Amino acid sequence: MPNPLLSFHDRWQPHTAAPNQTSTDDSSDDEADEQQKGWMRHLPLCFLITLIVVPQPSILIVLVNHYLRTLHAPITFLIHLCISYTLAFLSFSSLIVCVARDPGPVSVDKPTGVEDSGPGRGRDDLGLREALMVPLDVDDDGDDLFSPVKWCRKCWAPKPERTHHCSLCGRCVLKMDHHCPWLGSRCVGHRTYPSFFHFIASITLLSTHVAIFAGSAFWWSFNNPGLTLDETTPLHELFLLAVGAVFGIVMGSFTIYHMYLISTNQTTLESLSPFLLLRYLPPLPPTLRLSDLPLEHELSYNQRRLVRKAHSAVKLYDLGWRRNWAQVFGWSRPRGWIPCILYGGASQGNGRRFPRNPRAEHMLSKLADALATVDKDA
Repeated sequence: MPNPLLSFHDRWQPHTAAPNQTSTDDSSDDEADEQQKGWMRHLPLCFLITLIVVPQPSILIVLVNHYLRTLHAPITFLIHLCISYTLAFLSFSSLIVCVARDPGPVSVDKPTGVEDSGPGRGRDDLGLREALMVPLDVDDDGDDLFSPVKWCRKCWAPKPERTHHCSLCGRCVLKMDHHCPWLGSRCVGHRTYPSFFHFIASITLLSTHVAIFAGSAFWWSFNNPGLTLDETTPLHELFLLAVGAVFGIVMGSFTIYHMYLISTNQTTLESLSPFLLLRYLPPLPPTLRLSDLPLEHELSYNQRRLVRKAHSAVKLYDLGWRRNWAQVFGWSRPRGWIPCILYGGASQGNGRRFPRNPRAEHMLSKLADALATVDKDA
């Protein structure tokens, strides 16, 4: 029996060939390729874990041989030991959360009157039947869910505010920050961004601390060559100094950059993509012959330059640095600061709606007026 042209299953699946066709071999090859890609995408994560674990024996050797056996300073030894392994533990705890937690699922509430059509049917799934049978096309705030801003044509599902579709993961992510291959080829989103910042901040502090005490120990060994217990300890000190300095500079740069993003309430995508502002512009005059939501390639050179210049001034979600940090790391439960210290905690809100900068609408209106007149004035 030939396959139907349109099938109403729980999920909208692509047309598959009949069992008697030769596409079975092709599908098996595709599955093998997917398994290989799934295995290879964890290589950067394994390499990252290796970079964190490999210096640990050298840290213990330097602390024992230099501070405990040479300088006979047990208190200093215990302080550096506790700080080093506490920061290492915090780094691994937040890394595990980044890898294990979903960055931000875009779930859809089931329409009223639509029953589950199969076992295991969850509220995070939207099939073609439900998409065609949804009686209302507006959300609670009256916004059009099927507009280009609120509807993902690739996932065939609603697309909340600040949500982006990741082509590598093949899904939409709430408040997507970026796709990180070092986390097992996963995205950093609304639910994992606090843990991601916690991880890079912990690695920065650990690297800086290791570089400081290893550099101090190496300087002492360089000035007192005859007092060292063995010849290998200065090598471990030099190794830790180099590794700590490199990691401190690299990860410290990322940490400072994300501190700026948090203080201005931006994601990496929003910071690096100035033309995202076009999604939020008020209607432009029809004489410009642009789409309802203008695209970058439709703009002239002067208009593109104007959007790039406005991007540095228009911060759509900037509420002040205090409220911005509270939105990412705030808590409402008693002792909510404990998860923030252990693994970063979780961001406030559901990741779907965010309060906007009260000045943003006025600035966007000025940008729209400037786009309409910039070519006339040129």
